[in-house]
Amino acid sequence: MARTAGSHSDITGPRIRTAALRLFAQSGFAAVSMRQIAGEVGVQVGALYNYTPDKQTLLFALMDEHMQSLLSAWEEEPKGDTPKARLEAFARFHIRFNLERAEAVFISYMELRNLTPENFLAIEAQRRRYETALEEILSDGVAAGAFTISDPKVASLAIIAMLTGVNTWYRAGGRLSLDQVQTLYWDMVRQMVGAD
Repeated sequence: MARTAGSHSDITGPRIRTAALRLFAQSGFAAVSMRQIAGEVGVQVGALYNYTPDKQTLLFALMDEHMQSLLSAWEEEPKGDTPKARLEAFARFHIRFNLERAEAVFISYMELRNLTPENFLAIEAQRRRYETALEEILSDGVAAGAFTISDPKVASLAIIAMLTGVNTWYRAGGRLSLDQVQTLYWDMVRQMVGAD
């Protein structure tokens, strides 16, 4: 399929994803048309189909890219040797990583319902891998006598929900620095799991 004159795949493709991310976060997946995305990028609507076959594929690509980035970044994050050190690393990492990607985080939670069943299963499997990483930290902490929680799975979901909530209120340049927010939330997580 021929590209539109003047378009460059290494420039236009990322611009399409950036525009779609912003529009989906602002208006919701169902309310955004391919025509709106094309208008935001400054290309004809037909040109979009050189980069994605449809809007569903675009939504999945955005969510998949976010989850792959999250999993890769967590894998590379220094974690420490003890369950407590690993839990602190997770709490600080989650806040820092997600604040830099507020629109992608919003879409990854709010637009799950708009994925096809097959795409939903793929994203859900990636989310489960990330949740399991925290669940394993908590289970290791319980086994070592460092944490006192009765259900590591439920605790991991609660902690992730609490940490993700920072995106709804934190603003750079506000009363608290990012480091202060990470420290406050780490203290709350530490208390939640009964760590000294």
